Amino acid sequence: MKKIASLIILLSVLFGKITAQIQPPFLNQETKWVDSVYASLNSDERLAQLFMIAAWSNKDTKHVRQIDSLITKYNIGGLIFMQGGPVRQTKLANYYQTRAKTPLLMSIDGEFGLAMRLDSATQYPRQMTLAAMQNDSLIYYMGRQIARECKAVGINVNFAPVADVNNNPNNPVISMRSFGEDKTMVAKKSYLYMKGLQDEHVLACAKHFPGHGDTDKDSHKTLPIVPYSLERLDTLELFPFKYLFDRGLGSIMVAHLFIPKLDTTKNLPSTLSKNIVQKLLKERMNFKGLVFTDALNMKGAADYNKPGMLDTKALLAGNDMLLFSEDVPKAIEEIKKAIANNEITQDEIDSRCKKILKVKYWCGLDKNKFAPTRLLSEEINTNAATVLNTKLYESAITLLQNKNNLLPLLKPDTLKIAEISVGSTDKNMFSQNLAQYFKTDFYGVSHDEKKAVYDTLIKKLSAYNTVIIQVNKTNQKPSDNFGANALSIAFIDSLIKLKPSIVVFFSNPYILNKFKNLTAATAVIEGYEYNNYTQKAASDVIAGALSVSGKLPVTTIPFKRGSGVSIQNTIRIQQVAPIILGIKKKRLAQIDSIAQKGINDKCYPGCQIVAVKEGKMFYCKSFGKFTYEGTDTVNNQSIYDIASVTKIASSALALMDLVGKKKIDINQDLEHYLPELKGTNKGPIIIKEMLTHQAGLPAWIPFYQSTLNKDNSFKDGYYSKVSTTFYNKQVADSLFIRSDFTDS
Repeated sequence: MKKIASLIILLSVLFGKITAQIQPPFLNQETKWVDSVYASLNSDERLAQLFMIAAWSNKDTKHVRQIDSLITKYNIGGLIFMQGGPVRQTKLANYYQTRAKTPLLMSIDGEFGLAMRLDSATQYPRQMTLAAMQNDSLIYYMGRQIARECKAVGINVNFAPVADVNNNPNNPVISMRSFGEDKTMVAKKSYLYMKGLQDEHVLACAKHFPGHGDTDKDSHKTLPIVPYSLERLDTLELFPFKYLFDRGLGSIMVAHLFIPKLDTTKNLPSTLSKNIVQKLLKERMNFKGLVFTDALNMKGAADYNKPGMLDTKALLAGNDMLLFSEDVPKAIEEIKKAIANNEITQDEIDSRCKKILKVKYWCGLDKNKFAPTRLLSEEINTNAATVLNTKLYESAITLLQNKNNLLPLLKPDTLKIAEISVGSTDKNMFSQNLAQYFKTDFYGVSHDEKKAVYDTLIKKLSAYNTVIIQVNKTNQKPSDNFGANALSIAFIDSLIKLKPSIVVFFSNPYILNKFKNLTAATAVIEGYEYNNYTQKAASDVIAGALSVSGKLPVTTIPFKRGSGVSIQNTIRIQQVAPIILGIKKKRLAQIDSIAQKGINDKCYPGCQIVAVKEGKMFYCKSFGKFTYEGTDTVNNQSIYDIASVTKIASSALALMDLVGKKKIDINQDLEHYLPELKGTNKGPIIIKEMLTHQAGLPAWIPFYQSTLNKDNSFKDGYYSKVSTTFYNKQVADSLFIRSDFTDS
């Protein structure tokens, strides 16, 4: 007891008593509804309000009956939804609400949106991806968007953000879920996420108090130890939580950690420690929001305590809501024993019940506890979400190294490029988008190829002067090299030393620690995640169609935290989805119809149509063939005669502008505007007839024929099969014409 008393005194000195500047949003609520509901509950029902149990929407009717029984028999406080689908979950949530005497508080682990638990939902970036961004306001808008999607499926509490400072590269459970290793950045970005959620009346829940970032064990599987001093805990792990408390955080989740400097009781997880929950969190740090336990089925807590007793200890420690309780009847029985033994009072139970009811009122459960399922898919997969996700992922891409300013790639005609995918053997969005800019040869290998496969590929790549390597299909396990085996890592390390290389990682940034030669690469890009957004953004950066400003949020062996080369100016037009520019895709179908009608009416055999707005290409499509009789189809990589392109891209546009300004009349003849043509056969030509190819002008002049003999062989002195100082104009593969021919 003396040790505990001394500890409390020391904590008081170190942490002091902090008065939150902004109270949790639900505290100062109108209490008529709360008082009315509270008065309708007996003591057992008030106790049952402290339980939040797990529900699935992809399980059988037996599971539904079990949940239904707990709701109707005990009047439990809420549900945490796990795996399933949005429509199934919403229907179930509505059903459970009809069965509940008191509206249920619905929650989910939605750190990167509903997709963390549900299929067919929008997935947003993980927090470490967001940490690389320099435009933090986007995180706030993401929080609001996720909150709107939560409400669409009947969710009131999102167990996010993760406020752990991840400064351990071997952390098996936090890692990409954290905003990084800098406590201030973690605090500020967590606040913006929290603020976005709560501004839409979805309660944010910061986790995992007092800090799970510097552990090498997973509390789902065992009890991690945090061995650090009180001073270290106060200045580092607790910093983001204090920051959020001062700014109105609604709820917090307590982790299953053994922290000897805060409580020396052997094998006692922080969730069950009165010193940590009641004394530190509620009293010293003055947190007034709702306190959740982490899931009580996790090994970090369950290995040392049986269901029922575990719940009781968590309640005695000061937690308000017991998450993922595995045996509600047994827990209620044990807690009632604790009340009878004066270990906890009914008043304390009632106080926590009222706090939960205030949260329910703030979430709007007094008025509307049902979520409509009509058009639900459209509600949670919106155009706004696509636009936001594009901005988020583009802002996060990080250029870690760019020797000799290789990127963006210039003069692609001088490069023979090989693109190697290590992970996926098939072409992906990165490959497809790269092909919009450069001619590349694709090679795909998996992480578990045999050494002979890698050796053979190394030999094939000797014919190339540039290689682009994308690393994908990885995982989040540091003990597993993040999914890349020793051979695939050695292959990439070898290739980097042999060739000018651009290495792109669509993976956890800690994977960089597994490579020996990364600093020898010409360019290194970190994309953080493997999806269409990151793949397109990374390839756009390589091409110079997208600016890059991301900064590495954690320290690795080759690159320190904060590393990142910024390139603001673009050199190529970026192709984007029409919705990014507010253009409805359906409207573009009219362009398709016009293009096809022109082909059917024999106006042209084929064409390519490109539309650009605000410097971004939102439409690029090819139709038809090169000739009416031919079989070669036009595609987006087709090469056109530059003169023909010039007429459309410059002359025609300039003429349209002049006509619009009434400075030129296309029904006039050429000599009206060009007096020097009077007396020639060009002067009387009407401008409109010239534009519509009806003026009688020859379609083209075959200048090359002057370099051919009658049998179509090349005349001497005109061509060379190799490039030299004199024969330096390439006209075809392995064919160069003399440099002075252009003057002739």
